[in-house]
Amino acid sequence: MHDRESYNTKMPAACFLLFFAHGLVFSSWASRIPVIKNTLSISEAELGTLLLLMPIGQLSTMVPAGKLISRFGSSRIIKSCFLLYPVFLLLIGLSPSYWVLAVVLFFFGVSGNLCNIAMNTQAIEIESITKRTLLSSYHGAWCFAGLVGAVVGLLAINIHVATFYHFVFIFILVAGLWMYSKGNLTNIIHKVEPQRQSIFKTVNSTLIGLGVIGFLSMAIEGAMFDWSGVYFQTIVKAPDGLVILGYTSFIFMMTLGRFAGNRVIEKYGKKTVLQGCGLLMSCGLFLSVFFPEFWVCIIAFMIIGLGGSLSVPSVYSAVGQVSTVAPSIALSFVSSISFLGFLMGPPLIGYIAEAFDLRYSYGLFACFGILLTVIAGQMDIFRIKK
Repeated sequence: MHDRESYNTKMPAACFLLFFAHGLVFSSWASRIPVIKNTLSISEAELGTLLLLMPIGQLSTMVPAGKLISRFGSSRIIKSCFLLYPVFLLLIGLSPSYWVLAVVLFFFGVSGNLCNIAMNTQAIEIESITKRTLLSSYHGAWCFAGLVGAVVGLLAINIHVATFYHFVFIFILVAGLWMYSKGNLTNIIHKVEPQRQSIFKTVNSTLIGLGVIGFLSMAIEGAMFDWSGVYFQTIVKAPDGLVILGYTSFIFMMTLGRFAGNRVIEKYGKKTVLQGCGLLMSCGLFLSVFFPEFWVCIIAFMIIGLGGSLSVPSVYSAVGQVSTVAPSIALSFVSSISFLGFLMGPPLIGYIAEAFDLRYSYGLFACFGILLTVIAGQMDIFRIKK
């Protein structure tokens, strides 16, 4: 059961801006990684360790985030905690040493995941009020923010703006978006009994299945984010100036697909969409493996991006239909399992590539898309159209 305040027509737009703000913070940090690495004289191995601390921080919030949001509501968490994320971005810009940066990155991950679960819970609640499919466009806003953040970061670097002042600009922008959004959120409080047992004992086979689908999809997504440039460089043999086109074609279609995805999901249902996503990702990966030519791989990576665009939004939206568990707790579990795929996928690609070849890695991940399609077809929850 839950209490609902009256519907505010600004709620969907407010949530959209929160997703954009969250993506802008993350992409701003990502755009400055090479600069920070050089400034603090960080080695490749040390950077690898640093990049693990953020997801460790994210995973550490799985249980407390779900319980906090369930108890106080996503709106209250967003109002009180959202600005912590850009605050830690500022602290990254001020970090004077490797060890200080390591601590800051851990809490950057903690705050980022708390905000992520809160705003996705808010999105599910708005979907339940409006009876509309909205998560796809919200995740599209996050992707679009990634492109904007990358462009702003590139511009800041080229005009020699210091990292801290770049992050100050992002903080001011995000704070403005938050100020507008925080007054236009729904305030659903899910009245559940206090959790006296582990969160893992409250989940069911449906949530595990959703988590596995999210894991498979985000493993492919992580492989594309981290290895698309390397694939174009070492396998496709693209010219140095065109190596980035692999990633660009992927992220462009992912963003486009997410903005167009609400109507697609509403028309065909989550089950059909997920099965189509799995097949598209699989076909795109196999195409790039068997025909590693420049223009063929551009098209292949666009197909993968289109397939990946609606898989995670469909999974997160389906979490709201699991009535036996509070949405915040269910989403915390599913998103954390999904994120493990994003975390573990890229290293697995590297291990296989080291032992065999990068094409073998992409071939294995193509099978993930087929497995995703099979699992989605077997789950009862996807028999509900929306």
